[in-house]
Amino acid sequence: MINYTSQNQLSLELFEHPFEEHLDPENRWVKMAEIIPWDDLAAVYASKLQSDSGRYSVNIRTVIAALIIKHYLGLDDRGTIEMIKENIYMQYFCGLKTFTKKKVFDPSLFVDIRKRMGGEEFDKFNRLIIKSSEKRKPHQSSIMSKGVKNKNNGTKNTSDGSSKSSDKEEEHKGQKGQVSNRGTLKLDATVADQEIKFPNDVSLLNSARENLERIIDNLYNAMKDISKPRDYRRVARKAYLGFSKKRRKSAKTIRKAIKVQLQFVRRDLKITDMLLSKAGNDNLLSGRDIELLKTIRKMYEQQKWMYDNKTHSCPERIVSIYQPWVRPIVRGKDKNKTEFGAKINVSEVNGFCRINTFKWEAYNEGGDLPAQVESFRELYGCYPKVLLADKIYLTRENRLFLKEKGIAIYGKPLGRPPAKPKETAQQRYRERKKAAERNHIEGKFGQGKRGYGLNNIKAKLPETSESWINAIFFVMNLTKFLQIAEKYPDFFVPVLDWINFWLKRIEKRFQKYFFKASPHFLLNLAR
Repeated sequence: MINYTSQNQLSLELFEHPFEEHLDPENRWVKMAEIIPWDDLAAVYASKLQSDSGRYSVNIRTVIAALIIKHYLGLDDRGTIEMIKENIYMQYFCGLKTFTKKKVFDPSLFVDIRKRMGGEEFDKFNRLIIKSSEKRKPHQSSIMSKGVKNKNNGTKNTSDGSSKSSDKEEEHKGQKGQVSNRGTLKLDATVADQEIKFPNDVSLLNSARENLERIIDNLYNAMKDISKPRDYRRVARKAYLGFSKKRRKSAKTIRKAIKVQLQFVRRDLKITDMLLSKAGNDNLLSGRDIELLKTIRKMYEQQKWMYDNKTHSCPERIVSIYQPWVRPIVRGKDKNKTEFGAKINVSEVNGFCRINTFKWEAYNEGGDLPAQVESFRELYGCYPKVLLADKIYLTRENRLFLKEKGIAIYGKPLGRPPAKPKETAQQRYRERKKAAERNHIEGKFGQGKRGYGLNNIKAKLPETSESWINAIFFVMNLTKFLQIAEKYPDFFVPVLDWINFWLKRIEKRFQKYFFKASPHFLLNLAR
């Protein structure tokens, strides 16, 4: 059976719409609008605006909501505004009071938003979302609310220099005034790839040569009474095409092509310097061309040095003349051994991720571990009970630091393995299983790269790229928050808190009138 509606039987005027009815409360945008702490987020965004001068800004809730929609659906700037214009639920999510066919704001405003919102502001956003999720969780599942005071940390040392806490000791022993360690902190680093052409030396020099030829044309057209210098651009173009069309390129062929392009770039740089000296200043060039010319000079020096020294690496190597801050970062992956983008060090707790370090240069992420642990304590009010990370994090210094804080780690111990392991096969299996939980943060990276475009950052400036990457993690945290809100509705948590309050009252009465120390079954019941 075939079902079809003819084009002559469908008109816009006769199309029936449900605008007279109520909106669906089960819609995802309606649900997300109810759980987001808009006032707190707006206060963070408003701190970057001038409140005492200038015209009125666009509604802050509309700006934040549009940013969420953009990265949640993976749209471009213009597509986001058009999507909001067409969708009544998104307009409700943006805080509009009625449906409108007008644009909520111009798409170019997204650029200003990205310049305004840096990593610090998005980290405040993430903190607010995490705190809101902790309030929704029941007392037993929350890390923040269960600040149990212990007499000591109840820890025992293991063969790998770490410390593991006994659950019974951690619950019932302790030093007055200390808060017990809670939660599991997972650490890992990844690269957020920029959307740039895959760099190789010949194509990079060819791109520089073409831009120099354009700059020479602009200078020549702006000057009078001067003959145009010969730059052999047709010969250079023919040499590049002859190289690029070869299916198999030997090392000797590549080196020869690099030498040819270096010579053409050197000639064009001399011509550019000659024209600028005759003009007397560089006012004939735009600001973009001035910065581009500086980048080309530095890139030429790097390529010349690598050619002379027969190497393929140098400090601060430029891989894109349009984004000179991007660096090659060797990761050793099977798919891509070298990635091009920002390296970020991320911490994950119960599905919520935060970017602790953002750098364009390659660095050793193991040195960030103490700062990440302290950041956990600042947010949750206690140290993590367990830390899961790669071998690069578990250095001798970091192991001593974690041992002092009473934080357990699961990993291969340093030094030579013993001939007879002290732990049983069952204990080793449990440790391997616990260490495998670190894979959760790898899953978050996969979610960001495959679902939200973390491996294809399209921003063109370093500050907007940082904002883009942080916005992706903020939207991922919102998605997790929505799952928690659906699991624990508003009416569920107050009931559990009320029960916990009266259980604590009963425990205190027992301590005062019947026992010197509270019984174990009441402790377990109250906590």
